[in-house]
Amino acid sequence: MTRDGATGPALRYNRRMRVDFAQLPGTARLWIFAAERSLTRDEQQALLGEVDAFLDEWKAHGAPLAAGRELRGDQFLLVAVDESSAGASGCSIDAMVRVLAELERTLGLELVNHAPVLFRSSDGAIARVSRSEFSDLARRGAVSADTVVFNNTLTRLQELRTGRWETPARDSWHARAFFQASAGASPR
Repeated sequence: MTRDGATGPALRYNRRMRVDFAQLPGTARLWIFAAERSLTRDEQQALLGEVDAFLDEWKAHGAPLAAGRELRGDQFLLVAVDESSAGASGCSIDAMVRVLAELERTLGLELVNHAPVLFRSSDGAIARVSRSEFSDLARRGAVSADTVVFNNTLTRLQELRTGRWETPARDSWHARAFFQASAGASPR
């Protein structure tokens, strides 16, 4: 299979189903989890150690899942699964979320809450606010359709690879939610 998942036979994986994130096809199913703040080095090691142990054993209806993970910006955990041989089921996804929820308690931070909006502040730092706070910022003009946001609703790895994750708000769901009156807002 090509890296973008467009054509070719399914990738062959060894018995350990955790694979290099970069080797997963573009068609791989994607989940993005945003920590409430940058993780310390010790927190990163703890998080990735637990996630790796989970991915090594992750199964759906008894079938091993070929999955990988990546940590970006010390704050975003990306998990993807190649569904060409076995797809993640509701129960297997719930198992992943349970592991991450337990890590939240262990690390003392939010990780699976998808409600906050994450964006680049004017100084380039990653900011995290509630949706109502982001709406207020938009109303006051403190953020605009040009503000770079993190679209953590992506579901395929190819979307991440083609630049739809860290993108101007106008090119994301954020345009419809917060900038409907903005001229030229054309969400994908």
